[in-house]
Amino acid sequence: MSFEMDYSRDFSARILEFVRGKGKVLIVAHDNPDPDSLAAAFALRHMLEVNANIDATIAFGGIIGRGENRAMVKELEIKTVQFEDLDLDQYKVVCMVDTQPGTGNNSFPSDRDVHIVIDHHPLRDRTRKCKLYDVREGYGAAATILYEYLLGQEVYVGTKLATILFYAIKSETQDLGREWTEYDRAAYLNLLQLSNNRILYNIAHAQVPREYFSSYNRAIENARLYGSVMVFNLYEIDNPDVVADMADFLLRMEGIDVVLGMGRYKGKAVLSLRISSHDILAGPLLRSVVGDLGTAGGHGMTAGAQIDPMNGNLAVLRELETSLTRRLLKELDRPVEKGKRLVL
Repeated sequence: MSFEMDYSRDFSARILEFVRGKGKVLIVAHDNPDPDSLAAAFALRHMLEVNANIDATIAFGGIIGRGENRAMVKELEIKTVQFEDLDLDQYKVVCMVDTQPGTGNNSFPSDRDVHIVIDHHPLRDRTRKCKLYDVREGYGAAATILYEYLLGQEVYVGTKLATILFYAIKSETQDLGREWTEYDRAAYLNLLQLSNNRILYNIAHAQVPREYFSSYNRAIENARLYGSVMVFNLYEIDNPDVVADMADFLLRMEGIDVVLGMGRYKGKAVLSLRISSHDILAGPLLRSVVGDLGTAGGHGMTAGAQIDPMNGNLAVLRELETSLTRRLLKELDRPVEKGKRLVL
């Protein structure tokens, strides 16, 4: 534990040294950011403000769709902007958190330089070309890394910041039940004592629109079973986060260890893969399934992908579902068979 803290202290000091005197700083979260990406960005912005007197800008593409995430931004006053509202030429330093160049899950232009990357997903080749990068694939949350930075630089962690970081780790590791490490656990327990319970309750029990429940209905009706594998298609969606929500929900079914979900959002197919077995790695599996159709990435038990463009009628999405299902079953060495309806 002390080794990791020493590294966090040294690396965060290098970040501060690098950004000083260079002008405006942009912090890039991944598209449709989740709590981990938002918290990591917020914590980095806070460290730069306190220790380098820099007012950095947090930006992302897409939307903040999940009710919990919208509540988190509102309750904790996380200031963000979307890329279309920015003049990127004015930023002299670009940081990425919880994402990396070339992953396909962020909207930062690929022809522009990225200087600093902080992430907990597998290291990408393009990241190696950045000035500074701290990629810890073994960590359960990017927020844990940023929390170590704050401790290393002796930055005061107030209630609001603690609540943001705690909820991120709680959400990303599902209350230390999924892909957590001793570092995530230490951060989780420390931050819990500093968090605001009322705000945590409001985030966890955020109200959702009527359409959200329609997604449950469509996911259940369209789900098909292939032994212990489940595949569902939501077709047209107005919130890309709902695919991951439904995948998490359906993975709870008895006898199912792999769930692949998909839907089309603004002409792009959005995929989510969830796995309950530690014997299968979700990230490499989904990258193999998607292949050259799009971009994919993830961890041991969760993964996501994007396929762009996906224009056309519903038949096109059905064909995509059929193709991806066959690829998935082949990669898993499971028999390719006709799927059975979840609900008869």
